[in-house]
Amino acid sequence: MFIDKAKINITSGSGGNGMVAWRREKYVDKGGPAGGDGGKGGAVFLTADSNLATLLDFKYQLKFFAENGEKGRPKDQHGKNGEDIYIKVPCGTIIKDVKSGKIIGDLTYSGQTLLLASGGRGGRGNARFATPIRRAPQFCEPGEPGISRELELELKLIADVGLLGMPNAGKSTLISVISAAKPKIADYPFTTLVPNLGIIKKPDGDGLVIADIPGLIEGASQGIGLGFEFLRHVERTRLLVHLLDMTEEDPINNYKIINKELEKYGGRLNEIPQIIALNKIDAAEPEKVQEIKEYFEAESKEVFAISAATGEGTKDLVYHLIQKIAEIPLPEFNIKVEKDEDASDHDDSEYKIHIFDKFFIVKGGRVERLVSVTELRNTEAIFRLQNILKGMGVFKALEDSGIKDGDTVRIGEFEFEYYSDEIKEENN
Repeated sequence: MFIDKAKINITSGSGGNGMVAWRREKYVDKGGPAGGDGGKGGAVFLTADSNLATLLDFKYQLKFFAENGEKGRPKDQHGKNGEDIYIKVPCGTIIKDVKSGKIIGDLTYSGQTLLLASGGRGGRGNARFATPIRRAPQFCEPGEPGISRELELELKLIADVGLLGMPNAGKSTLISVISAAKPKIADYPFTTLVPNLGIIKKPDGDGLVIADIPGLIEGASQGIGLGFEFLRHVERTRLLVHLLDMTEEDPINNYKIINKELEKYGGRLNEIPQIIALNKIDAAEPEKVQEIKEYFEAESKEVFAISAATGEGTKDLVYHLIQKIAEIPLPEFNIKVEKDEDASDHDDSEYKIHIFDKFFIVKGGRVERLVSVTELRNTEAIFRLQNILKGMGVFKALEDSGIKDGDTVRIGEFEFEYYSDEIKEENN
């Protein structure tokens, strides 16, 4: 089964909580704080694998979770970091963020890797907050949560050669003859319902990837028949072999119909070089084959007369494909990949204040992160957060925005009533 689109949900690991602990060792007077930091959560990556050809695996697994970091330990020991996970996809996979609609990745070669979500940072243990003044901190930081995202994967096949032609032109038979592919073959239209891939072995041991694209009919660029769902699979080919059935009444007209659909579809399809293969010559009149061959030669086209059923002429065609591909550079694509700002946390210090009557909401990367890693039930941790916000100028900005005593401030999940006298008193 060929699956070329899928939606997945991924969640990176949460960071482990820091620990509040104390040294209790014989002969160590006033041992002090010894709580270790939590481990970092595991990240989620996509990696391209040339051994995969479809997105079939994502039909059975749609959710992926990285491992959480372990919490901190006594004796200043850090918790273990969570394991990263690597999700394998075929080469030619485009990744889109569902929420923003942005294309955030285009994996084109084997081994290429994309970060989807970084793991949450581990919280710091109380040993990290000890100072000459505060010798016995009674608080630690919770770990940061992981990042959850919904992503859409779309596969555009990467093949060196694409086979074009009307239904029953003999594409499946040809790919079975010149490669090790075993496509379904039958004597009725639309035998091929999904693209088939085959490998043509070159003398140097390398290979060419050839794609048997399902038959196209008039109106395919508007979705008629198998439609444009498969037209996009030839966009990345370097060369096209256009198969014409010599037993049809008007092969030249069929050729024109398909090329017109390529032109309507747009992109680079009608710009890809084409080689003409006159197929089923074993069942056609020689005079007709010669006439059509001369027609295309007059149009400066490269023409091969073959029979995929008997193998006649196929070796010459394969040899020419190998030579031709060596002359054609890899295509460049204008797939606009946007900067992915949601894969990792941003530690920016900028923030904005949104006012709704007597409700003030502070939004910003760093201030929200600070709140998320503060244990809001611990008085010492609250005082520390307040000092940091004061140092960042948050309270001054609130005053400039017209906040009054008793008004409500919200930062992330933290909500409190503002009283200027209390802030001044606590910071004196």
